[in-house]
Amino acid sequence: MFAKAFRVKSNTAIKGSDRRKLRADVTTAFPTLGTDQVSELVPGKEELNIVKLYAYKGDAVTVYVSGGNPILFELEKNLYPTVYTLWSYPDLLPTFTTWPLVLEKLVGGADLMLPGLVMPPAGLPQVQKGDLCAISLVGNRAPVAIGVAAMSTAEMLTSGLKGRGFSVLHTYQDHLCPEGRQLDIRKSSYKKLSKFLQQMQQEQIIQVKELSKGVESIVAVDWKHPRITSFVIPEPSPTSQTIQEGSREQPYHPPDIKPLYCVPASMTLLFQESGHKKGSFLEGSEVRTIIINYAKKNDLVDADNKNLVKLDPILCDCILEKNEQHTVMKLPWDSLLTRCLEKLQPAYQVTFPGQEPIVKKGKICPIDITLAQRASNKKVTVVRNLEAYGLDPYSVAAILQQRCQASTTVTPAPGAKDSLQVQIQGNQVHHLGWLLLEEYQLPRKHIQGLEKAPKPGKKK
Repeated sequence: MFAKAFRVKSNTAIKGSDRRKLRADVTTAFPTLGTDQVSELVPGKEELNIVKLYAYKGDAVTVYVSGGNPILFELEKNLYPTVYTLWSYPDLLPTFTTWPLVLEKLVGGADLMLPGLVMPPAGLPQVQKGDLCAISLVGNRAPVAIGVAAMSTAEMLTSGLKGRGFSVLHTYQDHLCPEGRQLDIRKSSYKKLSKFLQQMQQEQIIQVKELSKGVESIVAVDWKHPRITSFVIPEPSPTSQTIQEGSREQPYHPPDIKPLYCVPASMTLLFQESGHKKGSFLEGSEVRTIIINYAKKNDLVDADNKNLVKLDPILCDCILEKNEQHTVMKLPWDSLLTRCLEKLQPAYQVTFPGQEPIVKKGKICPIDITLAQRASNKKVTVVRNLEAYGLDPYSVAAILQQRCQASTTVTPAPGAKDSLQVQIQGNQVHHLGWLLLEEYQLPRKHIQGLEKAPKPGKKK
């Protein structure tokens, strides 16, 4: 909504009666806020303005600005918090998590698609279609966007996490944010702006120059400075921790992964008698039962040799190659079943503890561990595809950094959309293998590259 510049219609100080009404509206819209929190959000005496504007698509929006910061906005008689407000009250809305790479798209006006969601160990928050939700990034619980759920949590899981998940209304860094990006120095320990700028320059966070006589300007900001990159919202109070209980702090439990088969268009005639159509998902045992029942029902079992099955026109079209159509008349049971499975499309089902199963086409990518050479011929360990198994790359990186006493970085995975990779200095396959196999209890078959661990007696 605020991805592009808007037009301000008016900006007026709020009246006493409107201030009281706003407090009542906030209490109704957000019942989890206590009386003190509502009074803190909508102060009784501090400056509070009502800004009426038209968004770039023509929507009439009312924004409430306190101390120069946008705290709430109203659209079609519905009240919404800004990300600025959510930083102070991070548990105000159910929060879904996405990858840092997705934020740029959201700021540009895109909605949040379900493939971009991160599945936490405890599962997704329970919401209904139309519920207001917050969106945060992996590694930082401070919300960066708000949106309306396009479907319920149950529908999200049933869809296999495909399609549009949230209609995004407002994001960090959109055009509403600069209006409130102000700092009240009088309420800080610096008291004066000149002292604050001097201190920030001494710490090499900013560069200040006098570009014109008597006017100092910030000409550069070191966005990679530790004071900036390490900034996170304070941990919640004991009350809010109770609300968050059962979400991110629960221990990791591996998902149950089951291989499936999907019926393609070329196989629909064979499966339609059993009530399955194109796109149906089946387990291997179900496919076997369907083929056996089809052969017996259509009297295709060879009378002289029960181990052979006669091929009718449907079986011929479904499982035989073109050059076999007139030469292969019968097949052994094993060969028939094997060919049927090969003609079906691969799929899989992932079930996280306490959550509905998620079904996807294709084969699940294993966690991929590789070794690479970097500058000065130094080895690094790289691990990809952690997200598919509900693992947070940033958490894994933090654990490995401590265990291995080596530097770790998290970067976008080359060639993989909205996916991250963890890089650890040195050959740390042994530590990584222990973490994945012993502590996270992931099956070895879903991890590739474990054989790259250093051999005893060799340097890493």
